[in-house]
Amino acid sequence: MFCRVWSMVIHGVEAVPVRVEADVSDGMPMFTIVGYVSAQVREAQDRVRTALRNLGIVLPPKRIVINLAPADIRKDGSRFDLPIAAAVLQAVGRIPPGSLEDTMMIGELGLNGDIQAVNGVLSSVLEARRIGMKACILPKANLPEGRQAEVKETYGISSLRELLAYCCGAKPEEEPYCESRQSGGKGQKPEPEDLTADVSEPEEDFDDILGQEGVKRAALISACGFHNLLLIGPPGSGKSMAARRIPTILPPMTREEQLEVTRLYSIAGLLPSGQSLIRRRPFRAPHHSITAQALVGGGRFPSPGEITLAHRGVLFLDELPEMSRRVLELLRQPLEEHRILISRQEGTYLFPANFVLVAAMNPCPCGYYPDRERCRCTDPEISRYLGKVSQAFLDRMDLCTEVPAVSCETLMQRSREKKKDGLTSVKMRQIVVCARQMQEERYRGSVVRFNSELKAGQIEKYCPLTPEASRMMAQAYDSLGLSARGFHRVLKVARTIADMEACETIGTAHVGEALCCRSMDKKIWRV
Repeated sequence: MFCRVWSMVIHGVEAVPVRVEADVSDGMPMFTIVGYVSAQVREAQDRVRTALRNLGIVLPPKRIVINLAPADIRKDGSRFDLPIAAAVLQAVGRIPPGSLEDTMMIGELGLNGDIQAVNGVLSSVLEARRIGMKACILPKANLPEGRQAEVKETYGISSLRELLAYCCGAKPEEEPYCESRQSGGKGQKPEPEDLTADVSEPEEDFDDILGQEGVKRAALISACGFHNLLLIGPPGSGKSMAARRIPTILPPMTREEQLEVTRLYSIAGLLPSGQSLIRRRPFRAPHHSITAQALVGGGRFPSPGEITLAHRGVLFLDELPEMSRRVLELLRQPLEEHRILISRQEGTYLFPANFVLVAAMNPCPCGYYPDRERCRCTDPEISRYLGKVSQAFLDRMDLCTEVPAVSCETLMQRSREKKKDGLTSVKMRQIVVCARQMQEERYRGSVVRFNSELKAGQIEKYCPLTPEASRMMAQAYDSLGLSARGFHRVLKVARTIADMEACETIGTAHVGEALCCRSMDKKIWRV
């Protein structure tokens, strides 16, 4: 007897529907799984047979063939255990025909028939919703994550016995997820999303950083427009402290962004235990010895790298010149296109990579240039050190800020204060949220969300300049030796600074500050 059920395979970061076909016929007793499967999938035959036997279900001594179609996509992992078991049970008559019509299921089987959790559940349920599946059956441990996709008939089961009961008409104990958490009820419009929600006082606060008002200002501009930021300064000046506090002032993620990030972390197996939805923007800080494959993603069967895991969040690269130049150059294309396209013999894999790059570095090997009283590096040593970061890479950094050493007077004065009255992360985030709302209104109906995402053809429309600001930009283009890319990035930063002051037209003060944020790299790389 032939039967078919539906499942999903993860291809890169996308879920692809898979037809799990089972045929039980006369012939030499055997259990075969075909359809470009990995060793993990082939092992399912032993898990399924043993689990059924421990439940008192003995398969007939017949020829059992399982086909996972389409056969040109590699199937990996243990997620196919449950659909294979369901297809076999239906083929031998233990499950009524048609009871699993238009139902997607995934799950790993234990030898006692229990259903174990798997990765990539959210992507699978979202794809099932897109293609019109009526129901989804998931491991009970993955049910909170699966329900984030808002599919009406989403059920969680913990064993094959519950699957058999479901197919006979008994629903699991949990009530299916019927309405969106954002809607007021059936037929009502969803309430507008509150961008100021989930704004609590963070554990790490910008107020902990003593002095460094220029660094705080640069971090604020970066967060408002999602601009890349390069911090240059001597050791111990607070570069890493500032970078690690940038996520505390980033605008809250929209529902769509939360689903995007959760989907990626679920596929990578990094979804925190007990957390079905990631609500805070990611912060990834790989070590400077990271390989190209670990940073960008790849391998024979590509998986997400660090820059994909930083999607919609922050990627922090400390000790930038200590990283391999080849690794740094691989970042150039993702910084422009906000995605990574990896081609392999089996096909192409597209990974999202829309993140804020925050990098930190010393100005020389010892870290004290241009202070010649402390710096003992020779000019060739400094040139070799700075030469590890190419001008093409620097051109993609919107903001370049010096982080000077903090004086003892500042440290002593602040240590005597009893209360915090500086620029805190909560205050900074309020400014960021206001600027974000202006950008949301301006770009409503387009794919652009932040000023940093503007394309060259959109600059003239969304970045109007006063006549004085236009003349300033023309002069700066020649005096600073800006490239066309650098010119556009200055305008996008000026657009963000204007948004922070609620100005629709960009003035000379906005352009002047944006140009100051581009001049630091010219000073350092002049050696």
